[in-house]
Amino acid sequence: MLLVLGLCCFADNVSGQSVIAQYGKKQYKGETIQHFELKPVMVFARPIDMRRYNRLVRNVKKVYPIARYANERMLQLEDELAAIPDKRSRERHIKSVEKELIKRYTPILKRMTISQGHILIKLIDRQTGSTSYALLKEFRGGLSARFWQTVARIFGSNLKEQYDAEGEDRMIEMVIRLYESGRI
Repeated sequence: MLLVLGLCCFADNVSGQSVIAQYGKKQYKGETIQHFELKPVMVFARPIDMRRYNRLVRNVKKVYPIARYANERMLQLEDELAAIPDKRSRERHIKSVEKELIKRYTPILKRMTISQGHILIKLIDRQTGSTSYALLKEFRGGLSARFWQTVARIFGSNLKEQYDAEGEDRMIEMVIRLYESGRI
């Protein structure tokens, strides 16, 4: 550990900036002490695992802002729909919001890979608390939800898939936490 910290200090003195550690001074019981905040370092047994992790980071960075926007827009839409008294006007409003979203996100979604789409489905569930299928069914109806579920199944995804932060999606959760804290 001391060797690693020594190399970090040496690298910092040579280049003028540190890649691994952030330095600072903190006060503790009236004494000034040196403070090091080490950034997380991922260690992999095989190079392919490192490539998979880097791909996951890249994919999450691309789709996480979309999932966050989807949650914000959905909450806003629910408030707007609560203020509209009749069903026909609500349906028109949903259609107009859908057109806005299609115009904004079609170019981005067309360039997404299947794995990015799979991660987006999971992150929408994480952000909204509802599966993509449930959201489609609520806003567009059961027939439309079944159609898009069929399309998703053709491409190997499942709109009914739920996000499991403790189980199979723990790596995605870790990447999101690092992304939100600004560490990656």
